[in-house]
Amino acid sequence: MAKSKSRYVCTQCGSDFPQMYGRCPDCSSWGSILEQSVEAIAPGNPNLLASRLTQRQTKGAAAPATPMQSLTLTQIDDSHQTRLPSGYEELDRVLGGGIVPGSLVLIGGEPGIGKSTLLLGAAQRLMRKYPTLYVCAEESAQQVKLRSQRLGLHERDAQNLYLMPETDLETIVYELQSLRPPVAVIDSIQALYFASLNAAPGSVSQVRECTSVLMRVAKRENITLLIVGHVTKEGAIAGPKVLEHLVDTVLYFEGDRFATHRLLRSVKNRFGATQEIGIFEMAESGLIEVSNPSELFLGNREEPAPGTATIVACEGTRPLVVELQALVSPTSYSSPRRTTTGLETNRFLQILAVLEKRIGIPLSKLDAYLASAGGINVAEPAVDLGVAIAVAASFRDRIVDPRTVLIGEVGLGGQVRPVSQLDLRLKEAAKLGFKRAIIPNIQVTQDYGLELVPVGKVMDAIIAALPRTVTSSSDDPND
Repeated sequence: MAKSKSRYVCTQCGSDFPQMYGRCPDCSSWGSILEQSVEAIAPGNPNLLASRLTQRQTKGAAAPATPMQSLTLTQIDDSHQTRLPSGYEELDRVLGGGIVPGSLVLIGGEPGIGKSTLLLGAAQRLMRKYPTLYVCAEESAQQVKLRSQRLGLHERDAQNLYLMPETDLETIVYELQSLRPPVAVIDSIQALYFASLNAAPGSVSQVRECTSVLMRVAKRENITLLIVGHVTKEGAIAGPKVLEHLVDTVLYFEGDRFATHRLLRSVKNRFGATQEIGIFEMAESGLIEVSNPSELFLGNREEPAPGTATIVACEGTRPLVVELQALVSPTSYSSPRRTTTGLETNRFLQILAVLEKRIGIPLSKLDAYLASAGGINVAEPAVDLGVAIAVAASFRDRIVDPRTVLIGEVGLGGQVRPVSQLDLRLKEAAKLGFKRAIIPNIQVTQDYGLELVPVGKVMDAIIAALPRTVTSSSDDPND
């Protein structure tokens, strides 16, 4: 026997919902949702739906009153899908060229990293062309106004920026449907609550349901929603994982609290490339875009030091020239120390093992430290060769030519393997004035004005990168 289940239908607009609402989320009418019983398909009778269709055809039932909902790809109008410029070129880069109308963008990051500053700055730029709604669920309107004045916004210029200090989801949805702004900011999703749910704000059910309702409103009204999400101690966005599945784009705002630069990284993007990054600098007047980010991560090339090497890392489609610094010293512990900043420790240990086994450097009796300039995370395999050369240069107390870049992946057998986007890396190095590049042994057809040194083994790269002269007095028998 088929069991029955309930659904809730609005008598005003005909929309159906999985649960009861006091006010219809679609037409905003109060007390119009009624419960209806729907016969479910019994587990033992999978052909029940087919039998119902057969009965309709036998009785000569009329076709459904609603027209066909499916359309061919050529019938769909995409004229309204022109991307909106956010006012931040770095934010537009991460989003894939601008804001897509009707999309949901989730921005996560640690407390105090600058999420609200970024979105308020974007709202100030967007309201010059479009009405923009800023829902400040964690602050009062006066607090947001003070922060906007600190960011340089004058009252006479804020005619299209609407502030709404509210946490009730139904009130926010009503305002979105009434105002219909092209862009709205929700700061933050963990502070919203839905009165029909018997759960505290920020709980799994509240965050999931609030995001689902906002998604339906955004798609129906063609409103872009920029949503702030808190992160857990592990660095993941708080709430259920379904929160990331519901939205179109997930961005992480990263940075060291002791440094001024901030990285905006995309980990999911339905309308652009993932792992794309935008770089900002935190100043007194807010976030400032960094036009040439390689300058942040390059050391002083006029005064090079032993144990440094320059690599070209790629984050999405953006090449970054980064200086790596290594230090190798005798250990005073039973087990030597291994410390990294900006690189995966396991990857660093693997490269140290290759240097000891294939090159003969006795690193098992030495402490080894590695850091990237600026603390940027460079976890891709193309930085392996730079790490190996920096460690070897520190061990032999040599200085690598500051006009040389190193690009390549190191294999366990001591090979230097090819990497992706080599042409893009070489072009960036040539633009910044480098003269020489040690690369994997592959064919490069284009001339970038660089002296290319192809190598097939790590030993060949060490010979090509390290000079024969000693930078300081040393009786090392391995020199």
